[in-house]
Amino acid sequence: MPHPIDPRLLAPCGMNCLICYKHCGVPAQKACTGCLVSDNKKPAHCRSCRIRSCIAQKELRICSSCPSFPCKWLKTKDKTYQTHYGISLIANGRAAASLGLEAFLLEEEKRWICPQCGGSFSLHDGVCSDCHLPFKPSSL
Repeated sequence: MPHPIDPRLLAPCGMNCLICYKHCGVPAQKACTGCLVSDNKKPAHCRSCRIRSCIAQKELRICSSCPSFPCKWLKTKDKTYQTHYGISLIANGRAAASLGLEAFLLEEEKRWICPQCGGSFSLHDGVCSDCHLPFKPSSL
């Protein structure tokens, strides 16, 4: 896991792209570069994301700074992430807004770092990207 986490890897919706299986669960040359970095190697559903388009149109950095926060699209995505992965993108957005982006990313680093090798755990499969230690952080 890079230290500190690149702020561009926090998607506007509150998703930490560093812990997405499309970023950390594949060989580096095939890894997605993150929501805000480029569309190169990005899955189709991420390239056509309504939330990312909305934020870009409104010239905002993160959904939590929008007067419509949380919108129906974010509520739907948040429900899916809470159900399947035990995290709230809405809570992430609120935490990033209240703590500040840098402090929030430091907390994310502590939460998702592998104690065995220092790699990052994939949110989607709960496995370390480097040593493949099966683990779900206790805060999930």
